[in-house]
Amino acid sequence: MAAALMSHLAVMRKGSRVLYSVTCQVHSMSREHHQVLVLGGGSGGITMGARMKRKIGAENVAIVEPSEMHYYQPIWTLVGAGAKTINSSGRPTASVIPSGVKWVKSRAMKIDPKNNTVFTESGQEISYDYLIVALGLQLHYEKIKGLPEAFEHPNIGSNYSLQTVEKTWKALQNFKEGNAVFSFPNTPVKCAGAPQKIMYLSEAYLRKTGKRSKANIIYNTSLPVLFGVKKYADALWGVVKSRDISVNLRHNLIEVRADKREAVFENLDQPEETKVFEYEMLHVTPPMGPPAVLKGSSLEDQAGWLDVNKHTLQHTKYPNVFGIGDCTNLPTSKTGAAVAAQSSVLERTITKVMKKDKPDKEYDGYTSCPLVTSYNTVILAEFDYSGQPLETFPVDQGKESRIMYHMKADVMPHLYWHGLLKGLWGGPGPYRKLMHLGMK
Repeated sequence: MAAALMSHLAVMRKGSRVLYSVTCQVHSMSREHHQVLVLGGGSGGITMGARMKRKIGAENVAIVEPSEMHYYQPIWTLVGAGAKTINSSGRPTASVIPSGVKWVKSRAMKIDPKNNTVFTESGQEISYDYLIVALGLQLHYEKIKGLPEAFEHPNIGSNYSLQTVEKTWKALQNFKEGNAVFSFPNTPVKCAGAPQKIMYLSEAYLRKTGKRSKANIIYNTSLPVLFGVKKYADALWGVVKSRDISVNLRHNLIEVRADKREAVFENLDQPEETKVFEYEMLHVTPPMGPPAVLKGSSLEDQAGWLDVNKHTLQHTKYPNVFGIGDCTNLPTSKTGAAVAAQSSVLERTITKVMKKDKPDKEYDGYTSCPLVTSYNTVILAEFDYSGQPLETFPVDQGKESRIMYHMKADVMPHLYWHGLLKGLWGGPGPYRKLMHLGMK
C-alpha cells in the first residue's frame, strides 16, 4: 500500500495527463461475482456452461476463455492426413458460448480457492460460489531439444497444434522414400490413440500413391504396450504386422536435428542409451502437462493436475470446486468422449452440493478412442477405469469397421457441435443398455 501511494504521489508531480492515465488504469481493475464460474472454453467448459445455464440461469454463469476460436480437435487426425480441412474444425468462440452466459475474454492467471477468487490476465478479480475448472492441458514442444524451431523445416509436423497440423499433411505429400517416424512421449497425452492413428493413415496414403515400397514406417512409443487395453492392443498388433510397420516400445523422443533430418530417442529401460533415426517424414507428439495456473494454487496434486475425486469430480479439498476433462488427475484417457460422460455426472454432483446433499452419481472412467486404421476403417475402443472394454454396440468393436469410420468422420463432429456443447449429450451410457438388452 505504501509503495502504491508513493508511486501515486510521484505521478502527481509529473502532471495531470499522467495522473489521468494512471487513474484510468486503477479503475480498470474490475471486480465481479458469479454463482458459477467456469475456467476454460474448451469442450468441458462450454458443455458445463450450457448445463449450468439450464440449472441456475444464464445470468448466474460466466466462462473465462481468451481464445477467439473454438476447435474440434479430434478431427485434426484427419486434417493431418488430408481427409478434412482445418477450417472445418473451428468455429468462433462467441458462437459456442451459451447465449446469455457471460464470456470473460481473458486468461485465468491466479486461482485463490481459499477466498473463492480468480484473477485474470486483463486485471479482473472474479469471485464465485462454485468453480468448475476445465482448463485442458499444455503442450510442451520446447521440452524436446530442437523444437519448436524444427517445424520451420518441411518434413516435420504434429497433429496436436493448430500451427503444425497442416505441416503433417505437407510432409506426407512431399514424402519420396526413407523412414516415416512417429513418436509418443513419456507423459500423459490427450487421446492416447492419436499418435498411431496418423501412422496408419500415412501408411495408407503411401500405399495409395505407390510410395509404400520405398517407405519404412516406424512407431516409437514411450509406452511398454501398443495400447493400454489388451483387446484393442491385440487388434492393433494385427494391423501393424499385416502392414509391415516397425514398433519400438519404451522409446522416447528427446531431440530433433532438423537440418540433418535426424530424430534422437532415449531407451527408457536403459536411460543412457540413445538411438538416432534418420527420417524423410517425422510426426511429433509433444510432451504434455497440466495448466501452469494450477501450480501453487493448492488445487493440484503432486504431479500438478487438478486433484478431484475420481467418481464425483469434486475437488478433494475444496467442496465448491470441481473439475472436468484433460486438466484433472482422473485415471482414464483424456478424450472428448470422457468429457461427455463426465459432464452428466458433474452436473448431478454440483446439483447435489448446491442442495447440501451428498453426490449420488459416479463416473466409471468411461472413455472412447476411435482408432483410425485407414481412410475408411476404425477400431472403436471404449473402456472404463479398470481398462475393461465398455462397448456401446452389440458387435465386436475390436475389428476394423467402415461404419465406425463414418461415425468418427461424420457423426461425431455433428454430435459434438449440436449435442455435447449444448449440454445435451452425456455419453452413450443409456443407449448402451438398450443395445445390449437380452445379451449377457
